[in-house]
Formats: sequence, C-alpha cells, structure tokens
Amino acid sequence: MAGAHPATNVRIEFDVASDSPEGDIKTEVFGDGQSGASGVSYNDATSYLTIFGGWKNSYHVLARMNEHASDRPEIRIAPGSDDERARPVNAGQVYHFKVERADGKTISWWVGDMLMFKFVDPAPLSGVGHDHFGFNDWEVPVCFDNLKVLPI
Repeated sequence: MAGAHPATNVRIEFDVASDSPEGDIKTEVFGDGQSGASGVSYNDATSYLTIFGGWKNSYHVLARMNEHASDRPEIRIAPGSDDERARPVNAGQVYHFKVERADGKTISWWVGDMLMFKFVDPAPLSGVGHDHFGFNDWEVPVCFDNLKVLPI
C-alpha cells in the first residue's frame, strides 16, 4: 500500500502453549505498547486482541479495543466439535499463530493452517498509538516462542 505507515502491514508469527486447561492465550496487535487492562473487564484496549480459549476455554475471539464488545467476531467452543475452530485449547499443546494485515484494513488470524477470523475494519488501528505488538494472558501460565514480525 503506497505511503502506508511502516507498521501498517505486517505478518506476526509465533508458537504458543498454555499450561492450563483454561486456555486463555491472548495477544495485542497494533496497540500503544503501554496500556493494559484497568479493571476486571478489558474494554479499554488500544489494539486488536486475539483470544484463544478465553473465559475458561469458552470462546475464541478477535476483538477491536473491547474484548467484551457485542459485535466482536467469536466462536463458541464446543469440545468434540466437527468444526476444528470450535475446539478448546489443550494444555501443553504448542500452537502456531499467524496474525496479518496486508491491505491496511483487514486483520486475519490463523492457528496452524486454520483461518480463525478475517475482520475488515472500516476505521483501521494504525499509526502512532497503534504500532506495537504484545503478548497477554489473564491469570494462566502461557509460554510464547519463535516470534517473527515481518513487514508486508
């Protein structure tokens, strides 16, 4: 995209495992790099949030600035589901995440080769204040490894 801010279009890849049956693997993409949850409900983020096995392994979510927003893309977890995207996070299993924005407005999130969500944002988070990436979780032990951040 000509003239785009250098952090506008990137691919972020990493491996991650939760040591808890509660899952709760979170990342923050295109945030300010400084803020965090100011209460028990994280509705004041500065980023997009990927949440894998959130709410005690009940939902997978891609949220924009408010992980509790009523219009957030989400998948309700159903153990044993035929839909791989609806399966819970398994404690100790290593997952490969890829989060990408290639056109300045669409966030795509894969777990392994499986596309979890594709979200087109009419007011994309970019530029100063939306140019950082961070790992997150609520209260479970999570291990992140093999981080790659590549400009697109």
